[in-house]
Amino acid sequence: MTALRVMVVTVVHHPLDTRILVRQIAALIAAGHEVTYAAPFASLGVEPPEGVRALDLPRSSGRQRLTAVRAARRLIREWAPEHDVVLIHDPELIVSAAGLPDTVVVWDVHEDTAAAVAYKDWIPRGLSRAAASGVRGMERWAERRFALLLAESAYAGRFREQHAVVPNSTLIDAQAPPPGPGRAVCVSTLTRARGALDVIEVGRLLRPRGIVVDVIGPASADVSDALRRADLSGDIRWHGRLPHAEVVLRMRGATAGLSLLHDERNYRHSHPTKVFEYLAHGVPAVATPLPLVVDLVDRHGAGIIVPFRDPRAAAEAVVALHEDDERRIRMGANGVEAVRTTHNWDDDAPMFVAAIEEAARAGSRGPSSSRRRPSRRRPAPPE
Repeated sequence: MTALRVMVVTVVHHPLDTRILVRQIAALIAAGHEVTYAAPFASLGVEPPEGVRALDLPRSSGRQRLTAVRAARRLIREWAPEHDVVLIHDPELIVSAAGLPDTVVVWDVHEDTAAAVAYKDWIPRGLSRAAASGVRGMERWAERRFALLLAESAYAGRFREQHAVVPNSTLIDAQAPPPGPGRAVCVSTLTRARGALDVIEVGRLLRPRGIVVDVIGPASADVSDALRRADLSGDIRWHGRLPHAEVVLRMRGATAGLSLLHDERNYRHSHPTKVFEYLAHGVPAVATPLPLVVDLVDRHGAGIIVPFRDPRAAAEAVVALHEDDERRIRMGANGVEAVRTTHNWDDDAPMFVAAIEEAARAGSRGPSSSRRRPSRRRPAPPE
């Protein structure tokens, strides 16, 4: 197929988001397509990646979202005519991409947004039901106008038509060292629902045993102070958000990877990506009993399942792996093989690229002389 020009847009996700940058954009470039990446680079202090044309946007966060949505709408309207496909990653951008003539828009559906509003701290508690209903209506509206990619097959029930499923699979670390003793790791967006306070308690319990807990990821406002205090006290080492390459270095060789998500509706039918990433790097998982995690970890003997909201059980599982070299190394090897056969991005990347190419074929009128070729100018960040 002729090389496509694809504009990838997010105002919610970090510009270094693994699904967007490390997997999807890399796959498009490897397939010979040109990529423009519009994301909140300046507001998050991130240098644009090499190999793409970068456009800056403000970040959508908390209740301050309208500015980012308006800026994205202006940017998409200006730059979409130069591209064959606009790939959006946030529900907010449904509004920004609405009503564009002759533009192929693909929405990559990352989560069950309506289920997630129940624990979004920026939505007033009394309005969460109305917000969820509004999200469902917006999804139905988007389905009639955009092509959709689903990160989970479980999301299909929310939509009337069939859509391509591109799993949030991961890359295999072919050179992963065996998991060693003395250090657990937690890679996550850190919130109460994702078990951030449980991880702190695990660190406190493991500290007397000489086991370090490295915590990596950005934190919501309601847990950030607790994480800072735990870091200062030495119960954990909180590194904040790190580039993907540094995350990989800190995961490799760890005793266990912690995934202590709570029993929330949005998580029950989703594959926690971080569990797959632990396993792909040869690190056994210590995880709570969400159905898909139990199926993976127990079936393949790739870690230990612990009860929800039980930091002591999680700490005991880490100690058990720390003290048993044979079990830890066996589980690490099992995890790599499990991901290689069930959740391998090398298998899913061609499917993703094919879905984008098919959307372009189905929705585009083809090359048009009225389309401007991409210029080399770089616009100032939107006000």
